[in-house]
Amino acid sequence: MRYDANLTEAKWQKIWEDSHVFEASDDHTKPKFYGLVEFPYPSGAGMHVGHIKAYSGLEVIGRKRRKQGYNVLFPIGFDAYGLPTENYAIKTGIHPREVTDKNIARFTEQLKRVGFAFDWSRVIDTTEEDYYKWTQWIFLKMFENGLAFRDKTLVNYCPSCKVVLSNEDSQGGKCDICHSDVVQRAKDVWYLRITQYADKLLEGLEEVDYLPNVKLQQKNWIGKSTGAFVNFTLNGAEETLRIYTTRPDTLFGVTFMVMAPEHPLIEKYRDRIANIEALDAYRTECSKKTEFERTQLVKDKTGVRIEGLSAINPVTGKDVPIYISDYVMMGYGTGAIMAVPAHDERDYDFAKKFGIDIIPVIEGGNIEEAAYTGDGNVINSGFLNGCTTKQEAIEKMLAHLAAEGIGEAGVQYKMKDWAFNRQRYWGEPIPIVHCPTCGMVPVPYEELPLRLPRADSFAPGSDGESPLAKIEEFVNCTCPKCGGAARRETDTMPQWAGSSWYFLRYIDPKNTETLADKKELEYWMPVDWYNGGMEHVTRHMIYSRFWHHFLHDIGAVPTAEPYAKRTAQGLILGPDGDKMSKSKGNVVDPLEVVDAYGADVLRVYILFMGDYEKATPWSENGVKGCKRFLDRVWALQDALTDDEELSEDMTAPFHRTLKKVTEDIEAMKFNTAIAAMMTLLNQLGEKGSVTRGEWQLLLSMLNPFAPHITEEMWEAAGFEGMLATAPWPAYDEAKCAESTIEIAVQVNGKLRSRLTVAADVTAADAIAAAKADEKTLPFIEGMQFVKELYVPGKLVNLVVKPQ
Repeated sequence: MRYDANLTEAKWQKIWEDSHVFEASDDHTKPKFYGLVEFPYPSGAGMHVGHIKAYSGLEVIGRKRRKQGYNVLFPIGFDAYGLPTENYAIKTGIHPREVTDKNIARFTEQLKRVGFAFDWSRVIDTTEEDYYKWTQWIFLKMFENGLAFRDKTLVNYCPSCKVVLSNEDSQGGKCDICHSDVVQRAKDVWYLRITQYADKLLEGLEEVDYLPNVKLQQKNWIGKSTGAFVNFTLNGAEETLRIYTTRPDTLFGVTFMVMAPEHPLIEKYRDRIANIEALDAYRTECSKKTEFERTQLVKDKTGVRIEGLSAINPVTGKDVPIYISDYVMMGYGTGAIMAVPAHDERDYDFAKKFGIDIIPVIEGGNIEEAAYTGDGNVINSGFLNGCTTKQEAIEKMLAHLAAEGIGEAGVQYKMKDWAFNRQRYWGEPIPIVHCPTCGMVPVPYEELPLRLPRADSFAPGSDGESPLAKIEEFVNCTCPKCGGAARRETDTMPQWAGSSWYFLRYIDPKNTETLADKKELEYWMPVDWYNGGMEHVTRHMIYSRFWHHFLHDIGAVPTAEPYAKRTAQGLILGPDGDKMSKSKGNVVDPLEVVDAYGADVLRVYILFMGDYEKATPWSENGVKGCKRFLDRVWALQDALTDDEELSEDMTAPFHRTLKKVTEDIEAMKFNTAIAAMMTLLNQLGEKGSVTRGEWQLLLSMLNPFAPHITEEMWEAAGFEGMLATAPWPAYDEAKCAESTIEIAVQVNGKLRSRLTVAADVTAADAIAAAKADEKTLPFIEGMQFVKELYVPGKLVNLVVKPQ
């Protein structure tokens, strides 16, 4: 009988849905497994093969854990706020709500067609009021605790999207959404004080099981450095210019300083600055550049010396010129740096261009040719001379700075506070009221959610204001504190907001009284295993860990860390080996594969195509190979016998395969698990028959990978219950070993025969069997034995010569 994938898969998907087999249980006495995947953004393009790979890993693990008796929570939802939907709405005039609902419906249908074992009773949508009510609740808690604040600053602004972007969303000087060039603009911005949690985020990495590369990327993103704050007195002024350096041991080599063009001391002392017009002109040019352009290492060094202001080196007492230059940012460190051109490449290039002194303070290199950035003995450094290591010199300098009251040890972070607002319509309204009397006032908790009002126009204003600013009935309100006339905040939250806590809402998605019930949180948290893309291990993961640490600090959640384990899948490349893109014409539609071959073929191929954590190109021949594999499994039904046990010659192969599949699933070595089952199938094919006991084991192993076809064959064989809930079989270590083995027989190093012997055969018995073997006898009869050797499990070698 030919296998009809479309009919069979639709049949079992309906059975699973009707029986609620994949819904997590309320039985908290069972061991739990919470498997989490990154919920998708429901774009109009629909699902792509990357989604299939991202979800298939934990899909297989979750199905196996369910069969092992775990209470499995494997949920799905939609991260549905964001610019792509809003830009589409602006272009077409269709409301983002309608666009989102249509896209979610399409995504849901596509996911169900692949047969994922998601708990569809817990679906969340970040744009639904009963969800973003709690997003707003968390924001207000942060506001109460001083973690949400507003400040005027230079921001990354996308003129095309008309939106403020965080540094993370404008990397490379390009908008993360439309890829247009980003410019700098002064604006009032909402921030979340994530820097206050920098140390907790670093310390928490010691408690979790993340891939080493994931931990490294997060550590680099946070960018903790230890060094010193040093105060340089301004010459002729009661003022200090404070800097931070990781190399206080090089203070004797400071020959100039650089301030950010936006530094407030320029305005404070502008009357003393002789060339203020030149500075103003340079500052205007800097304001047109993005942060990315300003901080590039490989670029022409530009700057202007401040005539009328200089600083005094606190350890040498020498006068030091001060420049402004675009590569120093006001938002990084203190907005000013000390420059040691002998030992820093950028400072060296700057000094060479502007004719500034270069004084070496570390022995080594040739400063006539380049800066020396290596280690060496300290020179030209007063009381530090004689130090032979960097650490020794740093410790001495730190002690000196403290003793003289001119500085102290300090810590800085590369990570900056999180710019948290967008001037767009399709996002969570920020629940803050601006009152001329009371200032910023939070919307009362009992009035949440602050609903996103209906709008007919979604385009932001030319001044970068949110479309909400044009809706008078939304903007104009009364102050919750004094009752006077006030205005609502019109910026909305970034897309990252809803994804920073979604894993908590899955636990109790219909709760109207709190974000999740305390007992449910205590049972389900932390997430046992989180799998996703490497592109999200910094921004999303750091943001969500920050929110979770905060919620733990206020007693809202029981664990400090949200995710116990984090893994990542590699990309699926186009058949040409390049990243898939519409412009290259190498995009593979997963639903076309399902239509042609069935969902099980797609699922098996995605996990068989290569190492799960590495990028692998798509292969149509590989898909067809997996189709042939499943067809051969289906055909094996015709060779089924009535024997309920494992046949003697297949006992060891089955137990070995079961052990490998069991262990490989947990190690995410899905390709080798499938390969082991293919090898077992070959052995069964050679034998020409399969017992019911063997059939039951094979279907059980294959089920998490190819659930539809295995359920159908399980039912046809008359096995009890549904395969999705049948217990995962246990292998017997003792039965993994073969009872007999095949060994080679060599005479004078040449292969003469092969023997089947007991696996635990002694050397004497193996050699005796070799000597008695009919194929070996002609080569040893009448010969003198020089040497007799048995290599356990491999061969017997007989060395002979004429008598």
